[in-house]
Amino acid sequence: MGYGVPSRQTVNVAPELLLGTPDGWVHARDAAGTVLAWTPARKLCRERLTIRPGRQFGYFVGATCADGTVGKNYVSLVVNNEEFAARYASAVTAATGLAARVEPVTRPSGYLGRDLPGFRVRVVSSYLADLLRQYVGGDTHHLRQRFPRVVLHDQDVFEGFLDGYADGDGCRVRRWPARVVVSANVPFLAEIAKVVGARFTPRTDGKVSRLVLADSWPARGTFRAERHPIELTESTWTEVREVRSRAVPDKPFTLYGFRLGPLPTFLVNGHLVRQAW
Repeated sequence: MGYGVPSRQTVNVAPELLLGTPDGWVHARDAAGTVLAWTPARKLCRERLTIRPGRQFGYFVGATCADGTVGKNYVSLVVNNEEFAARYASAVTAATGLAARVEPVTRPSGYLGRDLPGFRVRVVSSYLADLLRQYVGGDTHHLRQRFPRVVLHDQDVFEGFLDGYADGDGCRVRRWPARVVVSANVPFLAEIAKVVGARFTPRTDGKVSRLVLADSWPARGTFRAERHPIELTESTWTEVREVRSRAVPDKPFTLYGFRLGPLPTFLVNGHLVRQAW
């Protein structure tokens, strides 16, 4: 037998087994230096969510981008406004089917030197956490996240996104029907400005920039729907660093071969393989 050494783990396979690569199928014995289609084996057993696109879905994504936290296996929002937290919880449940509720919490204030009351919505789901990372380009840090183009699914979803983002990092303008949103993530605001057809002049002194969203922006006709994956793309690519032959043990053993139908492919510890014909 032979076995490859991908970047994350060791996989034992027969040398003539075919492995899935971007350029097609290659024998395991010739896989050194290639990349393989791979899905973390443990994540294959987790519960998958059915995402429902709509205004509530957009609100959930927008509020998370503004004030949310995406952990390894959870998504949470901690805010001072109970009504905002309640709207977020409703959006999470409507968009994902997960049960979300508001719970009172306290958090320290360095400025005031005492604990302040707040409200938290927290759902545990590694699938949802990975999904949000996919939406914003892999890094959910508020200063590095990318604009989630999945919210351009239709205008209803995008308007929900604006509502959620403005509830987190925005406020109403008193002098005319508009909202203003703020962020130090200039590329993020610049993408929103393109969609709504607004002028945007970022600050150059390192402070937060402001973008004004007029309520009449849909009349400009600048919105263009786009299609991006709403469900999680779980497979990725992993590099094979080397292939080594495994010595045959002195103890007798039996190597079985089998074929699958109607599809010939299967997974070996999350790696896409198929039997050589």
